[in-house]
Amino acid sequence: MINFFRTVLDNGLIVIIHEDRSTPLVAMNILYNVGSRDEDPTMTGLAHLFEHLMYGGSASIPDYDLPIQLAGGETNAFTNNDITNFYLTLPPENIETGFWLESDRMLGPEFSRRKLDIQKNVVMEEFRQRYLNQPYGDVMHKIRQLAYKIHPYRWPAIGMDILHVANIRLKDVKDFFYSHYAPNNAILTITGNIDTERAHGLASKWFGTIPERTVKARSLPREPVQTEKRILAVEKDVPSNALYKVWHSSARKEKDFYTMDLLTDILAGGESGRLHTRLVRKQNLFSEINAYITSDIDPGLVVVHGRLMNGIGIKHAELAVDNVINELKTTPVSDIEMEKVKNKFESSNVISNTNILNKAVKLAFHELLGDASEVNRESEYFRNVDKMMVRDAANKYFSRSNSSTLFYLSTRNK
Repeated sequence: MINFFRTVLDNGLIVIIHEDRSTPLVAMNILYNVGSRDEDPTMTGLAHLFEHLMYGGSASIPDYDLPIQLAGGETNAFTNNDITNFYLTLPPENIETGFWLESDRMLGPEFSRRKLDIQKNVVMEEFRQRYLNQPYGDVMHKIRQLAYKIHPYRWPAIGMDILHVANIRLKDVKDFFYSHYAPNNAILTITGNIDTERAHGLASKWFGTIPERTVKARSLPREPVQTEKRILAVEKDVPSNALYKVWHSSARKEKDFYTMDLLTDILAGGESGRLHTRLVRKQNLFSEINAYITSDIDPGLVVVHGRLMNGIGIKHAELAVDNVINELKTTPVSDIEMEKVKNKFESSNVISNTNILNKAVKLAFHELLGDASEVNRESEYFRNVDKMMVRDAANKYFSRSNSSTLFYLSTRNK
């Protein structure tokens, strides 16, 4: 059980504090309710660019990283389709350094053309190295654009096109910041070896005077129901053929989410998962294969992907994947298999909740979803999934008309 104190400052900042005296450190997490889904389709990559800009310093603190290092801490961040998240860990005696730094950049990074150009170049180089020049690096660009037609999930957090990042102007950056990065659009969580009263006092001291801002209202287009199978084949200089199949699935808060999470564990719960057992070990069709859900706040995707063994036809491999999945539609999962995946989830969840940083991130995300205390019911929701729910979900989502398939073909195997 993760016990916590929750309050809201006058400027709208939600503050959640969890004491954990078993650790020598304190974790601080700030979740901003802005991600790549909030970008203009003609100017994608802004949220991820801001992750970099926020480390570029401000007028009063030119170097963000140095004070953290001198205080004996570590810091990092991530951006995805739904959120931008910053986190750090520090010894409790130096935690005020974290409050000082995070409140300063909530006030605003230094908006200068020089710093913008530096970070644009960093992001564009990341785009090239990880997505354009890396084998299979452009897969999610292609599969998202295949599966989504109007919803902003059709591009990944890095952006739809490297030219979008290149063309971002200083005015665009300022407008995006003041429309999204505000205390009334953020959740601050503090976990670890710190007294609740002290943490609350520091949050009020450093963040309480930051003025709330007018946050841009979110009005996202709803993705229409897919009514026919979509297929895309590309040829690339990659080591082997690869298969990617996705199906539209439930939103994060919908009742099917935990069912689909459990279902993908049945398919790909390590080497004992059905896909690996049958298609890698027994039939020797794939060298590796996996399945997961994207866990997006809006309706996301179930993803199955694998790299084929040399000489295996891509259509034959796809049929083998479909056969494994179709069994879930007709044959109930055994009690033993259900218990195995539930036990695995519960054990990994318990282990995850021993880490103060994991708890800080989880509390913030569940608060964003509507209730931070839901973090304590995850295992219960997973445990309540039964075999009939798995069968019904498989029939509901794994239909041919709901699927998008990418055949990623190697030119070396011609």
